[in-house]
Formats: sequence, C-alpha cells, structure tokens
Amino acid sequence: MAKRSVRDMWKAKLEGGHVAPSRSQPVTAGRRRFRGTILGVDPSLRGTGLAVIEFSGGEQGLLLHSETVRMHRSASMPACLGAIFRELTACCQRYPVDVVALEQTIHVQNFQTAQVLGAARGAAIAAAAVAGKPVFEYAPLRVKQAVVGVGRASKEQMAKTVRGLLGHGAVLSADEADAAGTALCHAFTCQTEAEV
Repeated sequence: MAKRSVRDMWKAKLEGGHVAPSRSQPVTAGRRRFRGTILGVDPSLRGTGLAVIEFSGGEQGLLLHSETVRMHRSASMPACLGAIFRELTACCQRYPVDVVALEQTIHVQNFQTAQVLGAARGAAIAAAAVAGKPVFEYAPLRVKQAVVGVGRASKEQMAKTVRGLLGHGAVLSADEADAAGTALCHAFTCQTEAEV
C-alpha cells in the first residue's frame, strides 16, 4: 500500500472518501490508555483555571469539575496565592484525583511577571504536594500539540477542541479550557498507568 500524507487523508475525509491510515503511522494498539482522574491546572495569579477530568480507558474523558479561581485586582499577592492553594486542595479532597497536570510558564515579558507566575505555580504545586499527588508539568506548545495537533493553536482553537474531546458541549472559560487541555495532554502522552 502506498504511503498517504496527512493532507491526502484529510482531503479524502472531507470529500467523503475512505480514509485508511498509511502504513507509516505508528501502531498504538499495544499502548495502554490512561485510567484515572487528572486535575489540570493553568496557573495565574488572578485567574487560575482548574479542570478535573476522569478517564476510564476510552477515547473520551469525563469532565467532573471546572472553575476559574478569580481574584480582584485589589487582592494582595498572599491572598491570591492562598486562594489558589485552598481551591486546589479542595479539588483534591472532593474528587478522586490521581495526578496533577500543570501548564509550565515558558515565555514572559519581564522579570516581575515571571515572579508572579512562578508564585502562582508554586502555590499550585505546594497544594498538590501537601495532598500527596504527583505533579507533571507540560510546556504550552506541547499541550497544544497533543490536544489540537498544532503547537501554535489559538486559545479559541484550544477551547473548541477541548469541548469536542470532552463531548459535554458546555463553553469553558479560556483558563478552564487550558487547564482541561493540560489534563488531556497528560492522558494522551503519559506512557503507562504505572506513572500514576
């Protein structure tokens, strides 16, 4: 059988034709699917996204909970960090969370922004550590690549793809969609159930 490019397969799919994968694609039949519950986190000082997704071995995860930890601009940094810590701790207590998947901060405009985002990440990681949950961190480009298939996908593309993958139809805020995307990235890219 001749090799077919992804572009050729998409063209055939859109035209209603048969879309058999090429032989060059990796075989994933032997790969074990992730089973368990992941708390995805998109950390930010005043808008941390949280999403709890349960995976029972099928293609689709079940969104158990999502929220954005919003803090007013007048709230102090310690108050914001405390709120992140409390909400993440509450999620770990309320749901059977196996692992926490956290989006890394890669590029920031200035040193002060890096400090603020680092503090928000620290509060989330500390809450996971106190709850005894393993933490996995993923670069934003890797999350988008795993979920959307394009590392430079827009926030709108990410939110739409996450909604389609979860199949619930509800519109998530951008922060919640990013958190859910991070959880999906872990489910799609972790090697075995032994990691949890």
